[in-house]
Amino acid sequence: MKYLDHAAATPISAKVFAAMTPYFTEQFFNPSAPYLPAVEIRKIYNAAKNDIAHVIGGKGVDLIITAGATESINLAFTPVFKVRPCRLQGLTLKTPAVLISAVEHPAIVANAKKIGNFDYIKVDQQGRVILSDLAAKITADTRLISVCLASSELGTIQPISDIARLIRTERQRRLKFGDKTPIYLHCDASQGIGLIDVKVSRLGVDLLTINSAKIYGPKGAGALWVSTRVKLQPVVFGGGQEMGLRSGTENVPGVIGFATAMKEAEKHLASERKRLQKLRDSLRQELAKNPDIKFLGSPKHQLVNFLPITIPGLDAERLIFKLEQHEVYVSTGAACAAAKGEKSRTLEAIGLSDTEIAGSLRITLGKLNNENNIKQAAKIILATIATEQERLK
Repeated sequence: MKYLDHAAATPISAKVFAAMTPYFTEQFFNPSAPYLPAVEIRKIYNAAKNDIAHVIGGKGVDLIITAGATESINLAFTPVFKVRPCRLQGLTLKTPAVLISAVEHPAIVANAKKIGNFDYIKVDQQGRVILSDLAAKITADTRLISVCLASSELGTIQPISDIARLIRTERQRRLKFGDKTPIYLHCDASQGIGLIDVKVSRLGVDLLTINSAKIYGPKGAGALWVSTRVKLQPVVFGGGQEMGLRSGTENVPGVIGFATAMKEAEKHLASERKRLQKLRDSLRQELAKNPDIKFLGSPKHQLVNFLPITIPGLDAERLIFKLEQHEVYVSTGAACAAAKGEKSRTLEAIGLSDTEIAGSLRITLGKLNNENNIKQAAKIILATIATEQERLK
């Protein structure tokens, strides 16, 4: 098998699985129960939260555990749930309360659309946010800006710290004029954890989404780090767990696995980055033998495991089917959008034509890859593309 879709899902590592196993069986207690075994589980659960938070330079008390990145994103948008276009003398003001980059994950877009009062921040041809466009769109009504750490389709790394500086400037301007309207920066770091050294203070964010499923941890476990200045509203109601923001019996095995995966990712960050970059560069060199293949994203600002490409004139869905017959697994951008059969909004935003979008593939590498299966995958991909090109002559 040549699995080249690590941005969509990763297998649980052996170390993570071993750490989780006791909490499915003998250590099954509900952390909210009053007796001693349950109290011990509560301590272990909180320690795991602290471990997760420590990797991103935060504290466990500022971390809300969720069922994944999508739920974390929904929670991050709650400060603007009730924001609507203002009305003045019968006129509706169009100034957006929410700004999101044009290359965000569908979960971000869906939440922005739910608010209704939002606008997109333009990106350049490599998928990187245009700071001047963002600066021009921030107004006194802006409440939330959401920009991913790295695009889930292109792997383009965004200038989050620069965006944070723009927001601090706006916050200071408001305070100068006695305006206490809050403005927050949310960042979905799901694709960056394990590939970038992520620290909330260095980024300057107010809210940070992370996801276990992308770093060889269990699916169904995510988290939202929240600055003390942010006031959230619950999206799941019940027994008041997670500071009343995410009710429901705690997923102890999931959080244990998540914490283990985070610590492993931090421990091996430098070596894994170096290994993946070498594999990615080798694959790129091989694929470049076909002059019709166009590489997407930013050469300077891209996750080391990403290699998105387009072959104009070919049908990517057909290519995926043909590659699958040879046990080569790739995708067409974000798995969520691909499952709906929708055209990639990200690829439109960077200026690709319909033909280029139709022929685009997302290749992402990870722990299941090595020099041998990368060489095999390259040969199969090149041969499959050549066959399709010959068929269409």
